[in-house]
Amino acid sequence: MQISSRFTIALHILACISAFSKQTKVTSAFLAESVNTNAVIIRNILLQLKAAGLIRVDRGTGGAYLKQPADEICLQDVYRAIEPLEKGRLFRIHKNSNKNCPVGRNIYEILDGRLTAVQEVMELKLRSMSLADITADLNERIKEQ
Repeated sequence: MQISSRFTIALHILACISAFSKQTKVTSAFLAESVNTNAVIIRNILLQLKAAGLIRVDRGTGGAYLKQPADEICLQDVYRAIEPLEKGRLFRIHKNSNKNCPVGRNIYEILDGRLTAVQEVMELKLRSMSLADITADLNERIKEQ
C-alpha cells in the first residue's frame, strides 16, 4: 500500500496558504511553482480541500485562504479530503477467496481486526498532528537557513 503524493501536495499547499496568504495572493500558479507541478493538479487538490471545508478560494486570481486556524486543521482532515476511504476503510480485503480452502475460508476474519487496528493507530496519529505543527517546523527550518 502506498498513499499517493496528492496527500503531501495538499499539505504543501496548506503550508503555503498559511505562510503566504496574509502577504500575497496564493493562486494556483503560485502554488504550482512552489510544488513544482502542473497548476491543473493544484486546482484539483484545491477543489478537494475546498469541498472538505478546509479552505476558501476566491474567484479568478483572488487567492486561497484557510477557513479555520492552522491548529484546528489536523492531518487526518487533510487525508480524508484528499484520499477518501472506500466505506471508511483504509485496507481493502478481497472477499472472493475460495471457501473450500482453509486459508480462503478464514483469511478475511483473521485480517479484518488486525488491519482495522492499524488504521485506527494511523488515524490517531494523524489526528494528533496539525497544520500548525507543520508550519512551526517550517518556520524553524527557515530561520536556521
